[in-house]
Amino acid sequence: MKIALIGFGKMGHMLKETSESFGHTVVATIDTIAADASVKVSAGDYDAVASAVKNSGAEGIIEFSHPTAVMGNIAALLPLKLPVVVGTTGWKDKEKEVAGLAAKTGGTIMRSANFSIGVNVFYKIVEQASKLISNFDEYDVALWEMHHNQKADSPSGTALEIAKRIMLGNSKKTELVVDAFHQKPEPNQLHVSSTRCGRVPGTHTVFFDSPADTIELTHTARSRQGFASGAVHALENMKKFLDDGTLSSGKLYGMEDVFPGMF
Repeated sequence: MKIALIGFGKMGHMLKETSESFGHTVVATIDTIAADASVKVSAGDYDAVASAVKNSGAEGIIEFSHPTAVMGNIAALLPLKLPVVVGTTGWKDKEKEVAGLAAKTGGTIMRSANFSIGVNVFYKIVEQASKLISNFDEYDVALWEMHHNQKADSPSGTALEIAKRIMLGNSKKTELVVDAFHQKPEPNQLHVSSTRCGRVPGTHTVFFDSPADTIELTHTARSRQGFASGAVHALENMKKFLDDGTLSSGKLYGMEDVFPGMF
């Protein structure tokens, strides 16, 4: 497949390496800053992004840019009607808007807070553990995440998805709190705390705590390789399923759609 990469920072470079190792051809690397990007565009010039993709002959797109640029990129790319995989986080509250844009333009997009296969298995483990623990009132639950100091959003999209899975498993947790507490938390509140430091690729820990013991579930990313591999596999499956009719154009999809039966 011919792939265009939007965003050519550290993640973009790993995506290029991974795509090529899987036998694909990266026909465009598009960025506003990276000196070695094949196409440099001005910040906010989303028409230039779309033109670069169109001129490259790409058959699929992977977008890993920045939370401030992702919505502009999505709006510009969807009319191209190529499969678009988005790994940039920080736009969860805009998902309905994006689904509407996909329906209007006939473009097809898939997103995930985290493309790591291990993280997506972790989601299922946390949801099941939360369901089991919810039977015992003496256990409380909280979530902590840590990422590198270049990450632009907090909590991470992965942490928000983990929080969603905790709340799916435990109906007693009905309110998500991501800011510091200045009073005693209420029993229905689920606290998600974030730390930004150094070069940590990503660590997420769920705590189930009681007067008698603590259970900790942790996923630790050793590198960005898991994210890159998952994103490329997601684009492969997305294109395959669009070609064979398993998926329909004009929709917003998730990991469960492009990896059916796994998550």
